[in-house]
Amino acid sequence: MKLRLFSIITVFAAFSIYTAIIVLDHGYTGFLELAMTGGWGAQVFIDLCIALVLFTVWMVGDAHERDITVWPYVIAILTTGSVGALAYLVHRTAKEQSVNPFEKGTVPFLEGLIG
Repeated sequence: MKLRLFSIITVFAAFSIYTAIIVLDHGYTGFLELAMTGGWGAQVFIDLCIALVLFTVWMVGDAHERDITVWPYVIAILTTGSVGALAYLVHRTAKEQSVNPFEKGTVPFLEGLIG
């Protein structure tokens, strides 16, 4: 497994476990209590929303270019936030690293040597 994919899977797994623990301790909507306190809580919540919207916009275009079904990840982002975004990055990186380098058109200098 390549280092990049291993790193993304590690972050995804660690953050997913941490998120599950927090949800079990504080409930699924526990983050709203912090956001409603105003000040930094609201700022962090708004910042997260903006970042996830920007990620989702980028992800939709990227998924279409890479022929990845995007709707499961949009739903995951809406329901789990960054966990859904990290899941997309795992899928994208795994698909990218599983490309056959001998497939015609993948490596330009090999095109004349194969098929």
